[in-house]
Amino acid sequence: MKPLQISPETAIKLAAELKVPIEHLMHMPQHILLQKLADLAKKESAAPSPEKPDSSS
Repeated sequence: MKPLQISPETAIKLAAELKVPIEHLMHMPQHILLQKLADLAKKESAAPSPEKPDSSS
């Protein structure tokens, strides 16, 4: 299995976001990485966003 074809900057950001060592990230199967990214996106969208002011009133 060859390493993921992503830039070093992207690899560093992903490793930090997913809380995995960069070496593990680079050799992670693509389908597992996509699942982890989907889970991360789901958590971010479910969390209330404090930046948005409530303008409904």
